[in-house]
Amino acid sequence: MLALKNKSLFAVFYLFLTLNLSVASAQEETAKQVVEEFQSELITVMKQGKELGFKGRYDKLSTAIVKSHDLTKIARVVVGKEWGKLSGEQQQKLVDVFSQLSIAAYAYNFKAFSGESFKFGSEEETTRGGAVIHTTLLIPTDKDVKFDYMLKKKGDSWKIINIIANGVSDLALKRSEYTSILERDGFDALITKINDKTDHYAKQ
Repeated sequence: MLALKNKSLFAVFYLFLTLNLSVASAQEETAKQVVEEFQSELITVMKQGKELGFKGRYDKLSTAIVKSHDLTKIARVVVGKEWGKLSGEQQQKLVDVFSQLSIAAYAYNFKAFSGESFKFGSEEETTRGGAVIHTTLLIPTDKDVKFDYMLKKKGDSWKIINIIANGVSDLALKRSEYTSILERDGFDALITKINDKTDHYAKQ
């Protein structure tokens, strides 16, 4: 009788565990959903762009960008091998100012709405377990822009680690610029350069 009771309890526990794992799996966002949610927020902010002003756009996009982008990984990649030469304090400082620049750039570039919309193209897996989401920003008053989002898993979540716009990698551009500044002029000069760019966006 005791053995039967133990088996019954085990069965209930196993069923409970299985159901919870299923719910967690169902709630986990796919790479495509991460991109689409981020793009939806961009369009929303664009529609409110003039009313919000730069600071309002910055504040609204901050949460969306931190949620969808792996800003720490991006900051590490853009300085390449120089990352390992930085102290822990310097690494954190770089992540902080780079994150501010990233948010400011979005707040500047997506500041007004004139009928734009994002269109999903396709999705593919990379050889290293990542994903690439191909989309197009449809612009009624100008040429469309193709955006390819590269994502990797961080824990249980998909995170954007690079964006390629019309074939040009944002990560590659920044890496070329930032590593040269770091090697030639040092860490403080790089931080000043990044902060200057952030200030420039804020004043436009």
